[in-house]
Amino acid sequence: MDIPLIMLMLLLGAIGSFFSGLLGIGGAIINYPLLLLVPAGLGLAQFSAQEVSAISMYQVFFSSLAGIVAMRKQDGHKVFHQGLILYMGSSILLGSLTGGMASRFLNEEVIHMVYGVLAAIAVLLMLIPVKGQQEEAGGTVVFHIPLAVAVAFAVGIVSGVAGAGGAFILIPVMLAVLKIPARMAISSSLAIVLISSFGGVIGKLAAGPIPLWPTVFVVAGSLLGATMGSRVSSILDVRYLRYALLILIAASAVKIWASIV
Repeated sequence: MDIPLIMLMLLLGAIGSFFSGLLGIGGAIINYPLLLLVPAGLGLAQFSAQEVSAISMYQVFFSSLAGIVAMRKQDGHKVFHQGLILYMGSSILLGSLTGGMASRFLNEEVIHMVYGVLAAIAVLLMLIPVKGQQEEAGGTVVFHIPLAVAVAFAVGIVSGVAGAGGAFILIPVMLAVLKIPARMAISSSLAIVLISSFGGVIGKLAAGPIPLWPTVFVVAGSLLGATMGSRVSSILDVRYLRYALLILIAASAVKIWASIV
């Protein structure tokens, strides 16, 4: 890899994870179009859809791992629901492993379509304000286990194909459908995404070789960007940035759908 491409990979990883930490969404939903379009547009590299999804999956794995470590150090009151993580985590692991391995048999257009659908869902979910139930002191949080398992498995399959963690889908589902308290949903979803991305990483390894050095530099940039985004989010009103990002994601999805059609 030459120096310009190394710097670009670091920058793209940092940008995607910065907005992830800033706005509380999955970095892969941003990194996928960035990795697919920017290096090719600048004439530095041409990554296939399979390569982009593999890079994104590794980025999600290390970012979510770093997020859990930071959460446990900085915010001890956050609650991890062990039952939720166990049921949804095991189901999403199986789904992401399946999706990651199946991606080797899918052509570029299908992977682009999967991302396009995920991007459309992300835009809709980010536009709809959803609140979970209030957590009662000393109360027990219950949820519909078969529904949680089914949703997690479906999210895992599409996430494994596109290289996403699926947090932007899991959190609204936990809040609106499973009725999980907000702070518990946010913290637990991070652990579930880590499990999902682990399955996706194994699936991508089984599917074929990955672009090693671009992945390394994207991950390195993402670890820095996520930390910066989390710190900036505590001092800025991010509502307008959120809507700007919605436009960016929607525009990326439109461009990818247009290339398919």
